[in-house]
Amino acid sequence: MGLLDGLMGNASKVDEEKLGKELEGVLIEEEKVESGYKVLRDSFIFTNKRLILVDKQGMTGKKVEYHSIPYNSITHFSTETAGSFDLESELKIWLSGQSAPIQKLFKKDSPIEEVQRMLAKYVLK
Repeated sequence: MGLLDGLMGNASKVDEEKLGKELEGVLIEEEKVESGYKVLRDSFIFTNKRLILVDKQGMTGKKVEYHSIPYNSITHFSTETAGSFDLESELKIWLSGQSAPIQKLFKKDSPIEEVQRMLAKYVLK
């Protein structure tokens, strides 16, 4: 991912091995990273067990929040692609027991369709 892409919020695919090493303290036994995408400092990580949303906070990014979402708790999701005048695409994920979805914005040329396909792969089993 280039610096300009990072500043603009474009999502990029991240190496699964690298993510696995970064998440050693988070992953459980027999869990492996299958795919991951980075948007600015945040990440969407698909494992064989769950979706992990990584939210790096603060100026240094040393404070990190991990949202662990079991695939079976996702009730539905939607993607809205950017139009001619829109600069952003949007991903919404609804979880059982919550009325408001988790919302993430992607820049126009980000691979939101690929993220949506990964969600479908795991949620629609």
